[in-house]
Amino acid sequence: MQSLGPGEARRIALAAQGFADPRPSGAPDARAFRRVLDRMSVLQLDSVNVVCRSHYLPVFARLGHYDRTRFDQWLWRSGENTEYLAHEASVTTFDVHHLLRYRMRTGRWKAGVRLEAEQPEYLAAVRAEVGDRGPLSVSDLSDPGERTGPWWGYSKGKLALEWLYVTGRLAVHHRTGTFVTMYDLPERVVPEAVRDRPDHDDGEAKRRLLTLAGRSLGVGTAADLADYFRLKMPEARPLLADLVATGVLEPVEVRGWKDAAYLWPDARRPRVMRRAALLSPFDPVVWFRPRAERLFNFRYRIEIYVPEADRQYGYYVLPFLLGDQIVGRVDLKADRANGVLLARGVFGEKGHRPDTVAAALAGELQRLAAFLGLDGVEIGDRGNLASTVQAVLS
Repeated sequence: MQSLGPGEARRIALAAQGFADPRPSGAPDARAFRRVLDRMSVLQLDSVNVVCRSHYLPVFARLGHYDRTRFDQWLWRSGENTEYLAHEASVTTFDVHHLLRYRMRTGRWKAGVRLEAEQPEYLAAVRAEVGDRGPLSVSDLSDPGERTGPWWGYSKGKLALEWLYVTGRLAVHHRTGTFVTMYDLPERVVPEAVRDRPDHDDGEAKRRLLTLAGRSLGVGTAADLADYFRLKMPEARPLLADLVATGVLEPVEVRGWKDAAYLWPDARRPRVMRRAALLSPFDPVVWFRPRAERLFNFRYRIEIYVPEADRQYGYYVLPFLLGDQIVGRVDLKADRANGVLLARGVFGEKGHRPDTVAAALAGELQRLAAFLGLDGVEIGDRGNLASTVQAVLS
């Protein structure tokens, strides 16, 4: 069995995610966007807008400055992509979307199942209204119902739209500039050539999803691979054994890892990584926290739902990647009213030179501010690296 060192495993993983690809010399276009999504296979969405919508950040980390309006046009209007429950709510290509159709047959969301049983006529009416008037948001419905509480206290109309989407009877047409979901009939969203493809059986669909996960991760444990498309371990293990038996994946040992690993045989193996990047909490490099800890010796948790007094690092914290290591983290907020990017807390990880990290991080913060259309960066006083970064920016 092939043995990989931890640094080699990190570089393989980062290269698989596109961090070894050169950034475009000019303004990124559809080809650049397509390459990024191809590397990741899935672009997770999240509504938090403290810095910007989170799906913009993985693209910025890989491409640098790009036109978000142009990206939105490609994402939602090119006819190449759509949204579904891949790794949570995510944008994927239609090829990946086709592999996820088994989930539309097997959806077991309790609230949706209950609505189906208790009010089938309401579901039918909502779908008919979308068919007549779509694409529609929940507020466009003639009978949207009332929210039952904050956060996930969905109204009856939102619940109906989401359940119809989960089960494939509606599709997401696009998200608006304010991130509102617009639903439409699948035949007006999914190309006919894709709709006409025969469905894979559940096992084959999951096998292909694990194959995509292997390519996008480069190297990972069974848990890493299963998590990528939210597969359960009991169903993933025999499929992984089959992928090894057929040569799709190669079993390897990564020194220092407790669990066995799987390598994408054609994975790139850079000798060095030179990228500096701020990572979204929902970037595939760090979204599975056990993998981030195993790869980078970096313990990472989102503290949005933690009371402020109990937070260790801050509300919306982005890890900072430098080379093949995560060397720090920053609690960021886009202060749009004052035109600055606030780094409310700046923290360096142990074992890395503070001056080197601060210089690289200061540059990346300035680039992110420019990408967001902000005039500059303001550093708060929290964190062991705050004063050093402030000195670089002064």
